[in-house]
Amino acid sequence: MTEPGGTSANRHTERDSLLMQRARTVALTARRRTAPNPWVGCVLTDATGSVIAEGATEPPGGRHAEAVALHLAGNRARGGIAYVTLEPCSHHGRTPPCADALIAAGIARVVVAIGDPDPDVAGQGIDRLRAAGVDVAVGVHAAGVREDLAPYLLHRTQGRAFTVVKTAMSLDARSAARDDSSRWITSPEARADAHELRADSQAVMVGAGTALADRPSLTVRDIADPATQPAQLPLRVVLDSRGRVPAEGPLFDTSLAPTLVVTTPVVSDAAHQAWLAAGAKVLTVPQSKRRTGVDLVATLETLAGLGVLQVLVEGGAELHGAILAQGLADRVVAYVAPTLLGRDGRPAFSVAGPATITDAQRWLLTDVRRLGPDVRLDYTPATDVGERS
Repeated sequence: MTEPGGTSANRHTERDSLLMQRARTVALTARRRTAPNPWVGCVLTDATGSVIAEGATEPPGGRHAEAVALHLAGNRARGGIAYVTLEPCSHHGRTPPCADALIAAGIARVVVAIGDPDPDVAGQGIDRLRAAGVDVAVGVHAAGVREDLAPYLLHRTQGRAFTVVKTAMSLDARSAARDDSSRWITSPEARADAHELRADSQAVMVGAGTALADRPSLTVRDIADPATQPAQLPLRVVLDSRGRVPAEGPLFDTSLAPTLVVTTPVVSDAAHQAWLAAGAKVLTVPQSKRRTGVDLVATLETLAGLGVLQVLVEGGAELHGAILAQGLADRVVAYVAPTLLGRDGRPAFSVAGPATITDAQRWLLTDVRRLGPDVRLDYTPATDVGERS
């Protein structure tokens, strides 16, 4: 496959594949600290092919992966090879262009997984390297890196936050019992894993109903490796189109984490001012076309403008259903507990079903994990004909 500014993958070697995989691993160590920038990994070898340095993107304002690795390598980089998960930048932002740094260091060859769709780059980094006589190969581990960087790529190409819908449910897809009790459907192991999902996100979102019923804190806790704690706590986002949620409780304790209320023009000034007085940020978007909530596309675009690459949606059933119905779910994560709550239990997704089975939306199972007595199932939309068959 050809990437922007790149060539086909026919010049790639087994060693290229191994070292790009290493660069991917390095990149993921920065997963929780780079937004709104991408998490990128760089591995450098010397002219003999021996690994001499590696680097990952630093927090915003810090060095990019290439600069970190080049600093560690020093003069040993001359005549060497750079393996980079994303096209080196070609513009002056808060840091100098990485393409220029690679050229100045005397790198002879650059292996890139994928091109950068950001308009400030978009093939220009690869073009600059080639113009300087650097041998550039594009496409090693391209599919894997696209998956690794899916939130960033969607943010840059569609201008909205990558949306992960997370639910905890029974075997019969119920998120609460008949009396609305839901704590705890899943095990401590599953709940701890859900906090890792929060840590991977720049925002955690709930609807007004969930905010009222559960009074959640939506903070990141129980991270297995403290070294991977996010650089900034995820923004807690409450969607309240009518001003139902009072400015009190854990969600409005901004000493725990920042809070944003997304609302509509119909909300009273009193509710708006109460949220602000509690320390929350308030943003107004249009009502949805059905006038039953906020405009979700506008909300996700607003979050993207705030630097949110990935938002984790934690409920409730109405919000889950609306996101699914509008085709805005980029990933669904379901924690399934070995219990049954019956037909009177509350559904995990409140969405109108298709008229016939042939119209049903299909999903592609991408991961299965056992967490104590529970199972985590990861899905993405099945958009290809082959995935639907």
